[in-house]
Amino acid sequence: MENPIQLTSKAKTEIVTTLQANKIPDTYGLRVGIRGGACSGTFLLGFDTASDFDQVYKIDDVKVIIDKRHLMYVLGVLVDYEEGMNGSGYTVSTPEKK
Repeated sequence: MENPIQLTSKAKTEIVTTLQANKIPDTYGLRVGIRGGACSGTFLLGFDTASDFDQVYKIDDVKVIIDKRHLMYVLGVLVDYEEGMNGSGYTVSTPEKK
């Protein structure tokens, strides 16, 4: 299977930097999921370890962990990192289908 989500180069750099700066062990990865109901849910991002319910992907040297039950809801999302006047942080968006 090809990668279920996309990471921008800025997001990848920020993830790797955060993991290294905080000396987070290699067993951790970026968890991408959904909180709440499928239609009205919000995306969830965080650093976590994989469990039996997870699917683990390696996307350009970044370990990405997705709960198998959330996979169909996060397929195709784009994770980016933005720095703006209101602060900086990760964004998750669903690119328009062409």
